[in-house]
Amino acid sequence: MDAVVKPLRPQLAPRVVERPSRAEAEAAVRTLIAWAGDDPSREGLLETPKRVVKAYEELFQGYGMDASEALQKIFRDVEGYDDLVLVKDIPFHSHCEHHMVPFYGVAHIAYYPADGVVGLSKLARVVETFARRLQTQETMTAEITQSIQEALHPRGIAVVIEAEHMCMTMRGIQKPGASTTTCQFTGVFRDDPAEQVRFFTLLNSGKRG
Repeated sequence: MDAVVKPLRPQLAPRVVERPSRAEAEAAVRTLIAWAGDDPSREGLLETPKRVVKAYEELFQGYGMDASEALQKIFRDVEGYDDLVLVKDIPFHSHCEHHMVPFYGVAHIAYYPADGVVGLSKLARVVETFARRLQTQETMTAEITQSIQEALHPRGIAVVIEAEHMCMTMRGIQKPGASTTTCQFTGVFRDDPAEQVRFFTLLNSGKRG
């Protein structure tokens, strides 16, 4: 996806929706258990609706997170450093918005500072923010890029995500081990092929063939 970043949504923060009550959410889980063919009132499943709702609070906590807050603090006193910053192998897990089953993998983020840098952990926080929502890998890649662009206005951004999707391994075509890579480049990474080569060289350094 070697293209200019275009806003996918009016705002990076998810739009506000009216949330059902916890009791309504637990009732929905009981309905799904029954639809699957089991008895939600049997002993082993009695507490399952509560556990599922509690798990959803953790798995989808990204809806209550704002990526711009993670990128608020910019360090401008970096002794004139303006070369590439790369954070690679950021682990994440998310859920496919089409089937609501997990996909997981690693994200790699690089940028050329223009007016300062952010703490390295903040880039991982941005990944976490968007991963902990119902997602597609393509959208997640673009949202991470867009949030960094809006906060830092760097000279270039490179984002690569590698993931395995359980909707391909558990159901449907059922091909375990198949992985998907998405990438997005802006600025110097988009305009200069040599910068893409440098990025991928650094990304693959230290990896065993």
